[in-house]
Amino acid sequence: MNDLKENTMNSLKGKTIFITGASRGIGEAIALRVASEGANVVIAAKSDIANAKLPGTIHSVAKAVDDAGGQGLAIKLDIRDDESIAIAMAQAAEHFGGIDVLVNNASAISLTDTHNTPMKRFDLMMGVNTRGTYACSQAALPYLAEAENPHILMLSPPLNMNAKWFKNHTAYTIAKYGMSMCVLGMAEEFKPKGIAVNALWPQTVIGTAALAMFKNMVNIENCRTPAIVADAACEIFKLDSKAHTGNFFSDEEILRQNGVNDFTQYAIDPTKPLQIDLFLD
Repeated sequence: MNDLKENTMNSLKGKTIFITGASRGIGEAIALRVASEGANVVIAAKSDIANAKLPGTIHSVAKAVDDAGGQGLAIKLDIRDDESIAIAMAQAAEHFGGIDVLVNNASAISLTDTHNTPMKRFDLMMGVNTRGTYACSQAALPYLAEAENPHILMLSPPLNMNAKWFKNHTAYTIAKYGMSMCVLGMAEEFKPKGIAVNALWPQTVIGTAALAMFKNMVNIENCRTPAIVADAACEIFKLDSKAHTGNFFSDEEILRQNGVNDFTQYAIDPTKPLQIDLFLD
């Protein structure tokens, strides 16, 4: 791996970051982090009406982006709808004058075994995770090709073929690894265009609404906040896209390369041990 300190930008001011699934959780955290550097942020997600069980909408995040120093654009988007994706990309590019970064963050999760995974849920995970990532990346290509330092970032894990990561939730693993396989293929395919394609995955479980899917597997006090992933993503966007592509980064790895050695600020409860995330041995 190249030294991440080489060939980096100092700021994301004026850059346009298109984030799927950005109405809450890690997507929202990335939106607010890049907004603090003056970025334009497209908040693309399905949640446009407040829900008591799942706080956060595209509109509330867009306002928070504005308050944080960026410019927010809320777009209601279901990434399973190809026509809607094309319209959203065009709207974002017209509004901000282009797209510099695509973050494929939207994800569907069900940690269920084969017997307990209805095909409707299988199709949802494949449609959102693998197909949605592919479709958004494809639709963003014409705009990214015109950008000065274009990046595509998947929130997906390294491809770990240890059978233990399949046996309890084969469907979810297949769908999530589909995103990671997009990194492998697209990084090489888009290299001549100078478009970087990388993956980012948290070293430890992140305390978000998705934590409910882990049920008795992990407690909130054993997690970190989404801020660690957001800080790491921000550093990736500053890398020279021609020199850094096809990588499967962890949040800790990125931040250590940028001089961070104390991660207690990210712990929900610094006194508790941290739970290593899925797909990491």
